[in-house]
Amino acid sequence: VPGREPLLFTPGPLTCSAEVKRAMLVDLGSRDGLFLKVIQDVRDGLLHCAGVSREQGFECILMQGSGTFSVEATISSIIPKTGGKLLVLANGAYGERIAQMAEIHAIPYTKISYPELEVPTAEDAVEALKTDPSITHVAMIHHETTTGALNPVNQVGRAIKEVKPEVTFIVDSMSGFGCYPIDLKKSRVDFLVSSSNKCIEGVPGFAYALADREKLLATEGSARTLSLDLLAQWKGLEANGQFRFTPPTHALLAFDQALKEHVAEGGVEGRLARYTHNFNTLKTDMAAMGFHPYLDEDKQGVIITTFLFPDDPAFDFPTFYNKLQALGLVIYPGKLTKADCFRIGSIGRLFERDMRIMTQSVKAILLEMGVQLPVKQIRV
Repeated sequence: VPGREPLLFTPGPLTCSAEVKRAMLVDLGSRDGLFLKVIQDVRDGLLHCAGVSREQGFECILMQGSGTFSVEATISSIIPKTGGKLLVLANGAYGERIAQMAEIHAIPYTKISYPELEVPTAEDAVEALKTDPSITHVAMIHHETTTGALNPVNQVGRAIKEVKPEVTFIVDSMSGFGCYPIDLKKSRVDFLVSSSNKCIEGVPGFAYALADREKLLATEGSARTLSLDLLAQWKGLEANGQFRFTPPTHALLAFDQALKEHVAEGGVEGRLARYTHNFNTLKTDMAAMGFHPYLDEDKQGVIITTFLFPDDPAFDFPTFYNKLQALGLVIYPGKLTKADCFRIGSIGRLFERDMRIMTQSVKAILLEMGVQLPVKQIRV
């Protein structure tokens, strides 16, 4: 629509509020007192969002770059150079990416891979720990954006700590944190990683790790890089409140505002309620056109939904995508390994009216292309 900003139906970057974008219209120096207060407010706000505090023994480490940077910072910094071994529970591209990081950094690891329609289980993780006593760390994804699956991190965390209390539990909650509740203490999560441009609804530029302080301090000497050294980054923030290297000042100003909006909406509970309503609107309207989520209901999250292509010779995805984009509606191409699909997100500064605009536009474009409705989706 001419003159209107695009609406992003993606898992991040995503549509932000006008106030979040307006917060970036200020230039602050990286050592300016006002900016250092923003850094501290953001660190404290993220711990509050997770339901923990420094007094309870948790720390927040901010790191420049995308979410993947902080995941790699964590994986490459906290596993001992000798005597450490990582177990990766992978049911999509992002779990597999963690295994790839371990491979590149020459970190011993073992991996349990699941089909994209499945989620990891606590039973498998426990069995792996019992079978291989050398495993010291376990990593998994909270919300696997490949398919939109919500993984059982709470059950896995509690189960692995029961059989091996000293094991370190790492959770990549990139597109889950800020929407889905996760109690770091009850779920026994030692390191949780997420980024600025997901469910808190900030802009890209930095990511963060929430860490158990004792576990963090125990990683001394384990870092395999300079700029991605998680412990050194924390020590720098603690020493003078500053990043070790140039910080993303504008992204942090935006995120500070986004955190305030998150609190005003009711925190995690309020954000989940809106995203759930968005998802249900999308699911109902798409079902009326013959589209159904790729995942079973018990595995599907509300963040992003995968839909298989219509089994119709008139359907052409590049044409479909470009026509939506011309209307200012941006969706995500599919990432499945076994089927052609596309994904539509429900997060960001989106509301029911935006989801209706999307689904009505999908219907109009399909009819314009000559696709028969209701569609019959391809089979896997």
